[in-house]
Amino acid sequence: MKTKTIFFALGILALILSACASATQPDIAMPMNNNDAPMMTVTPGSMMAENPEAAHMMEPITAPNVQPATESTGGHPLEFREENGIKIFDLTTKAVQWEILDGVTVTAYTYNGTVPGPMIRVTEGDLVRIIVKNELPDPTTIHWHGVEVPNAMDGVPGVTQDPIQPGETFTYEFTAKPAGSFMYHSHFEGDVQVGAGLYAPFIIDSKEPEANPPAVDKVLMISEVRMTDGQTYAAMPMGGMEPNYFTINGKSFPATETITVKKGDLVRLRLMGIGQFIHPMHLHGMPFKITATDGHPVPEAAQLTKDTISVAPGERYNIEFIATETGQWMLHCHILHHTTNDNVEPGGLMLMINVVE
Repeated sequence: MKTKTIFFALGILALILSACASATQPDIAMPMNNNDAPMMTVTPGSMMAENPEAAHMMEPITAPNVQPATESTGGHPLEFREENGIKIFDLTTKAVQWEILDGVTVTAYTYNGTVPGPMIRVTEGDLVRIIVKNELPDPTTIHWHGVEVPNAMDGVPGVTQDPIQPGETFTYEFTAKPAGSFMYHSHFEGDVQVGAGLYAPFIIDSKEPEANPPAVDKVLMISEVRMTDGQTYAAMPMGGMEPNYFTINGKSFPATETITVKKGDLVRLRLMGIGQFIHPMHLHGMPFKITATDGHPVPEAAQLTKDTISVAPGERYNIEFIATETGQWMLHCHILHHTTNDNVEPGGLMLMINVVE
């Protein structure tokens, strides 16, 4: 009898607590899925209304008097001058109209007017000085992703430096190390500026020449874009801001580069994830070996042989393969929605490797 009384009392207490919780919580209409189970949904607009800074991240990417880009491709080596043993590079951040696909042009934030920005390529141990002039309507900084730099050169606004204001110039200087595949990108409002195009490769070659250099050595920077009603937005992994275009070196298929190699060539591809989504990149026809990760070489005995590798945001992989069979071989993301342009296949993260005799 006592046991029944205790259970009855506990039941009454549970009902009271439930009623109190209902009285203090607002009614929330929960959408249902096909199994009549409630689903949580995110409404960015309502969340951002009370946060002006977050709302700014969701506004269209714009700049006054934006002109069409004068170059059609990016990632080319940046020329330098040398003074007192220091290699000096000049970068200008500016907005341009950048064509990612025939008939599809986005507003891009760029280094020197291209997406990706120009490749900085030096030798391990070089003293480098990069002079950055900001012609954007917003502040910016540069982070040297994976490069071992002094703390004051790390590019984190409010921590290691003040943001570079519009119209201002800032100078970065450091010794290039270690050897490997790296990149540089904005670290101010990175959620917007990196996706808008402020990224580029930074390659540090070893002091010692390679014993077996590849016949073809390409950098492939993987990113995403959102275009809606003719306006460009930062692509983000959140409801209402997902990308609808996907790019390799600033282009969507079929505007991506075709890489032509000869049968028997050793080919190196430097895959760099600069966007905010993971991309499992799959090569048709030929297996490859992973020879470096995040700029660091993988010992030969530990090199995996694969045909698909997932490249997460911020990661870099060097993959190498022998072009054994002639023909057109596809390299593409195996999240197959990422091989569409505004939901139309084929497109996005695809390119062809053309193996010839």
